[in-house]
Amino acid sequence: MKRRDFLQATALLGGALTLPTKGYPSLLTGRQPKHVLVIGAGFSGLAAAYKLKKAGIKTTVLEARNRVGGRVFSHQPIKGETQTIELGAEWVGASHERVIELCREFGLELFDNRFETDLIYRGNHAKAGTWQFSPEMEAFWAQKTRYWEKLSAREKQKMDRMDWWRFLSRKGFTDRDIDLRELLDSTDFGESIRKVSSYSALAEYAESSEKNEMDLKIKGGNDLLAKKMAQAIGETSLHLGRKVSRVEQSNGGVTVRCVNGEVFQADQLICTAPTYMVLKIDWQPALPPDLSEALHALQYARIGKFPIVFSERFWGRENFDCITDSVGHYFYHGTKDQAGTKGVLVAYAIGDKAEVLHAQPKPARLQLILDSLRPAFGDLRSLVSGETSYYWGKDEYSYGAYAQYGVGQWFDVMPVLKKRFQAVHFAGEHLAEWQGFMEGAINSGEEVVEKILS
Repeated sequence: MKRRDFLQATALLGGALTLPTKGYPSLLTGRQPKHVLVIGAGFSGLAAAYKLKKAGIKTTVLEARNRVGGRVFSHQPIKGETQTIELGAEWVGASHERVIELCREFGLELFDNRFETDLIYRGNHAKAGTWQFSPEMEAFWAQKTRYWEKLSAREKQKMDRMDWWRFLSRKGFTDRDIDLRELLDSTDFGESIRKVSSYSALAEYAESSEKNEMDLKIKGGNDLLAKKMAQAIGETSLHLGRKVSRVEQSNGGVTVRCVNGEVFQADQLICTAPTYMVLKIDWQPALPPDLSEALHALQYARIGKFPIVFSERFWGRENFDCITDSVGHYFYHGTKDQAGTKGVLVAYAIGDKAEVLHAQPKPARLQLILDSLRPAFGDLRSLVSGETSYYWGKDEYSYGAYAQYGVGQWFDVMPVLKKRFQAVHFAGEHLAEWQGFMEGAINSGEEVVEKILS
């Protein structure tokens, strides 16, 4: 049973560990709204607004940033060249049907963004294809989908009470196996696997593609899809630089006030903001206590991207990436299959590692990153021709890259966050089946619109 089907089934059964998803008392009349406000022009907000427009409903989108895309953030690191890297969301999965459909609709090209992974572990470098887990871990991983499908609903809910590290430890795997799973899996979740629900981890890996949905990327930058959706929604419906300060609800609908003094009114509201920003809004009436507690409980992954521009692609192959046990954590070729002599390796650091790198002066940070690659490539300083960085843990609108459901939160926190609050609906990647993917953000936004239209 797929995770989405399982979640729907357990909600219908009303399991002891599953909170009811019924909304709070409603101000809705049952009539289809004539005008809907959307907070946020990330992928969830844009997808919701685009679907509403196609349904013939007036839509107004308010975005605090001065650009669309939210945590999708494409960047050209080499002045005068068109090479593009992603400082935010990177991958489109082979199973990400809506992203693929929208790219086809807007004439955007997807290209292969899969890698073969080197390993730097305890000072030793092993090239892709020359390292592996123990036979026991390899056997378990090969059968993980079957293992998942055999679990009962009660067993799956029980897994949410245990972290992924402890789950693997109890299976008796070697320290090396668990070290490597920590390095690989923390890259997916943005924090140590000691903080990740084993239910969330196993469900994702059991249902993912071979590369865990790290398959494709949009040629020219992932933000092209955000720009295309924004164009389709229409310039007059999209307002950038509008940070929401207050939301008022009454029988007459919803009134939204922005920091700059502007006021917008509509019948209903879709809020796609990250939880940090939701809590910054003055809600009148106030958010229900259980919703407020759930918003405070959900944490976001501390991820930093630290791209280094090199004068040549010394790593030798376009599909190069490398996991390390050093502060640089994970490296991948950010300019894969893009023309040019120069190339960019992106150091993708998570959790405390990202926090440490962000805190360093630029020269010290660069040295730490280069030292992470030293066991494989020696001294690289002479090849460096530029660098940049973006640390999502200090992003003023999210204070994190994407939602990270901790132990015991999947069945306790998410159902509360999904509940409608009077005339306000909530959406975003944090409410999707999987976190951290553009597909999930789009799915969440569109699903809320389907409920509004039904």
